[in-house]
Amino acid sequence: MLFKKNTLPDTEGRLRSVGIIMDGNGRWAKRRGLPRLAGHAAGAARVEEVLTTLRELGVHHVTLYAFSTENWKRPKEEVDGIMDLVYKYLDEVVQDKIVSDGHFSVRFAGDISVLPEKLRKKCEEIEALGKNREYICYVALNYGGRDEIVRAANRAIADGVTVLDEKTLSKYTYTAESPDPDLLIRTGGDMRISNFLLWQCAYSELYFTKTLWPDFDRKQVITAVESFLTRKRRFGGLNKEDT
Repeated sequence: MLFKKNTLPDTEGRLRSVGIIMDGNGRWAKRRGLPRLAGHAAGAARVEEVLTTLRELGVHHVTLYAFSTENWKRPKEEVDGIMDLVYKYLDEVVQDKIVSDGHFSVRFAGDISVLPEKLRKKCEEIEALGKNREYICYVALNYGGRDEIVRAANRAIADGVTVLDEKTLSKYTYTAESPDPDLLIRTGGDMRISNFLLWQCAYSELYFTKTLWPDFDRKQVITAVESFLTRKRRFGGLNKEDT
């Protein structure tokens, strides 16, 4: 499907929710002879452009994979640097631009209780802003898909639920306010979902690109959406043309 230059593809209500695995920051920095944290800083700077483009495309729900439960295995210096960077970005960009501009409300998916106190309080402060907005961005921070499913089940049990079905369990996930992703994007060249939104992505369309996250710009977002719009989604059934 081709679209005219300088125009946006018409998603026709087909693309409500997008998940993004923002991979390749470290490799981006290494190729330039820079420390890994410089790559993470460049990746953080890319978020606002991507969110703006998705909003212009009519996407109302976005979930960004920022830091996984497995990322704690990285060197302490890198982890500490990422935590400082996340705080700075939340304070200077997310709160002052993405939330305060009136477009997105920001939620956090993951167990933020174990984050450094300063960062945890900033997350709570941002979540308190901009509620009931049309656009929601989830930041997956200290997040793991399997951990989310276990936590959701345990929360349901604690509420007295004795029999779980899919609809009930979904209400206890971190992203319960948003529909399941129609499209899951992973940058950086790897073709796996790395424990991200395992429950929610059961029928998501997958888009993998070798482009490293700091280079994933507006044009790249549109290319991913164009690819999505060529897909025929059957959800296990058949479309009319297949019968």
